Amino acid sequence: MTFELPKLPYAADALAPIISEQTIALHYGKHLQTYITNLNNLIVGTKFENADLETIVRQSDGAIFNNAGQTLNHTLYFLQLSPKGGGAPKGALAEAINKKWGNFDEFKKEFSAAAVSLFGSGWAWLAADANKELQILKESNAGIPLTKGLTPIFCFDVWEHAYYVDYQNRRAEHIEKIWEKLDWDVIERRF
Repeated sequence: MTFELPKLPYAADALAPIISEQTIALHYGKHLQTYITNLNNLIVGTKFENADLETIVRQSDGAIFNNAGQTLNHTLYFLQLSPKGGGAPKGALAEAINKKWGNFDEFKKEFSAAAVSLFGSGWAWLAADANKELQILKESNAGIPLTKGLTPIFCFDVWEHAYYVDYQNRRAEHIEKIWEKLDWDVIERRF
């Protein structure tokens, strides 16, 4: 199987000024493309050559895992964003958040704190177990809840390449602003 760069459901400049066109060009066009290219090269002649991406993430390690994990993480990340995003979830996801954290504002505060406090590079995730119980996870590097048997619902990329052009070292400001670009319809379907 050959993996390809997913098509964005918005123009490269559509998330500005929160995520600039330059950041999309570098983060999506260069970083994600490199992970995909590396993954395609690494799986040739391996048991993963014809496997789907989730299988590769669940079963691989080393360089194959790192590139497969980053391919899946970034795909989920970019496809959850929208120029018309923001607000709060509705429906079953909102109910699950309210059940666990009391209300969306408390959840948002805890999720943001996890994203800001993750040491080094990685991802903040909202994930669900088989019973639809939610949890916030901090994953280093290419980590993804899928490897723990959990369903990834949404994520914030806290690798510096996700925000440095627009925010330099101000990760907390980036985290505060990115909530305005989340497409809750896409995220709800993952739940």
